[in-house]
Amino acid sequence: MLFAHLPSGYILGRFAQRRWRMTSGIMIAAMIGSVIPDIDMLYFHLVDGRRTHHHAYITHWPLFWAATGIFSLSLARWLGWPYLPLIGVFFAGTMLHMVLDTVASPIRWLMPFDCHAFELVTVAAYGNWVVSFVLTFALELLICAWALCLASVRSSPRVGASQKGT
Repeated sequence: MLFAHLPSGYILGRFAQRRWRMTSGIMIAAMIGSVIPDIDMLYFHLVDGRRTHHHAYITHWPLFWAATGIFSLSLARWLGWPYLPLIGVFFAGTMLHMVLDTVASPIRWLMPFDCHAFELVTVAAYGNWVVSFVLTFALELLICAWALCLASVRSSPRVGASQKGT
């Protein structure tokens, strides 16, 4: 995925808002969670010199995020913090990032226990790489369109709201 992580976080945030009837912070948690695994791009460009694919770093290990999420949720529950939905949505966003990356880029789902990388579509799989790239690009456009539809429904005025006084 190139640009659909943030819109997917927005979609997740909208569903979470409905689920927990919470608006404060839930959208921010979902959107940050959906892009935070790519924080490794700083190391990738500034330190590593692009020698290792950034999906090999710990921030792209799904088991890292799952273990960190379980620990964080357990700690928050034990301490009685009221932030369980925010923490849960943040880590759901990180896992959503992993799922979306797996569509067209190898992700090591079982690291550090197994180095095998999984991907649903190999971009150069069809003799012509353009075909497979267009297919994954279409998925990104679909996610972005879905997010735009959700945003436009939220911002559009309600039908009959202006006629309330008449």
